[in-house]
Amino acid sequence: MRFAFAVEERGAGRGCAMDSAVEELMPRLLPVEDCDISEDFDPTVPPRTPQEYLKRVQIEAAKCPDVVVAQIDPKKLKKKQTVNISLSGCLPAPEGYSPTLKWQQQQVAHFSAIRQSVNKHRDHWRSQYLDSNVAMPKSDDEEGWKKFCLGEKLYLNTGVEVSRDENQGIDYIQVGFPPLLSIVSRMNQATVTSVLEYLINWFAEKEFTSELGRWLYALLACLEKPLLPEAHSLIRQLARRCSEVRVLEENKSEERVSALNLIICLVGRYDISYLLS
Repeated sequence: MRFAFAVEERGAGRGCAMDSAVEELMPRLLPVEDCDISEDFDPTVPPRTPQEYLKRVQIEAAKCPDVVVAQIDPKKLKKKQTVNISLSGCLPAPEGYSPTLKWQQQQVAHFSAIRQSVNKHRDHWRSQYLDSNVAMPKSDDEEGWKKFCLGEKLYLNTGVEVSRDENQGIDYIQVGFPPLLSIVSRMNQATVTSVLEYLINWFAEKEFTSELGRWLYALLACLEKPLLPEAHSLIRQLARRCSEVRVLEENKSEERVSALNLIICLVGRYDISYLLS
């Protein structure tokens, strides 16, 4: 559908038509007729009466251009740019640690596709049977969820060697259960937010690990609109913590830096409030 706009040519008859158009776009809250001003009125000096003040406002408004055009140098837009996401309280990335704009866009697109897939197939995965060894904690069981997601070995900081015997399989109680779709699809939004809070609390005092990262990513992907207020605050808190840990990394090539950048990217560039709109 095309829209046509009738534009009055600028000229002698401009005043009435343009004033009418402007008034339609910006209606007067307090319509004021032309003020009866004395002949010695000087608009360059402070007004002495309410009428002089209103007259001065009318004069200044008449001098404002109808259209203002920003002067932009197109050459600057052609240069490759590295976008640093600014979040309240986040520490800036050290030199060389910021991801490229292309990388950020790819990660955001991939994350968006995952979210859509999770929402589309949530009912299907929720109906799938869980293995007998999967016992999901109650929503308010903070310690239980930390052990479930991170594993008792990491949670208890023990040096127990985890069995890798093919006949016995992986001991998920020790290493933590992965965020399978059959598991996260059973979590309502209150539980998702609670578990996210539990893990962020853990991360506030502990190091970033792959077990933690995969659960944080999965929980972010499971958030639904409208976003709960407490979840929005938690997510920004998470980004700030990631920025603090990133500053302490000595090697920018570490996989951990990419993981931290990913979370900061999703919270900052996508900003969950936009992501869930």
